[in-house]
Amino acid sequence: MKTKLFGILAFAFLGFAHYWGLRVAPPDALMGDVYRILFVHVPAAWMAMLFFFLSFIGSIGYLIKRKNSWDQWAESTAEIGLVLTGLTLVLGSIWGKPTWGVWWTWDPRLTTTALLLIMYSGYLMIRKLISDPERRPKISAAIGLLTFLNVPIVYMSVKWWRSLHQVQSSPQTMDPVMVLPLRLGALALLAVCLFFLIVRLKIAKERAVREEGGSS
Repeated sequence: MKTKLFGILAFAFLGFAHYWGLRVAPPDALMGDVYRILFVHVPAAWMAMLFFFLSFIGSIGYLIKRKNSWDQWAESTAEIGLVLTGLTLVLGSIWGKPTWGVWWTWDPRLTTTALLLIMYSGYLMIRKLISDPERRPKISAAIGLLTFLNVPIVYMSVKWWRSLHQVQSSPQTMDPVMVLPLRLGALALLAVCLFFLIVRLKIAKERAVREEGGSS
């Protein structure tokens, strides 16, 4: 019941944050209303990076502690990060069409992000292909560590190479009226992601119990 209530509140918060960013915040002086999608796009990108980092921590935790709870954490956070990365690419393409004139361009940020999507999709697919519950977490943890190496590359891509994508903004460089809806959007999306993480971890634990029962 508590989890369900938390989920309802998280989605309500997300709806409020998106309404603020998409309807209440003033239009940008240069991009007009097109920029509003950034209040959804940017938090999605932030949360994707955060959850991939949490998955990275889970992989390290498993290799050190050898406890399945760390492996479940790594898998669950990676799944959420993957969905957020897909959302980031879709929203970025919607923003890019009126801004750059194309839905897609092989820009360093876009290309490395697409590669990140493919790599984590592969990580999760390999997990599914390994039926042995003893070998799965060991192999997955090693792959998870290697896959995460692309995350800092995605972040630094706009600084290392010539890119159409703008360099990361900070609250100090943004218009104050845009900072609040951006932060609200990020906090609300974090709450929703935490709700999904709670649910996903519960599913992972139930699956582990079934696997233990089947092997005994």
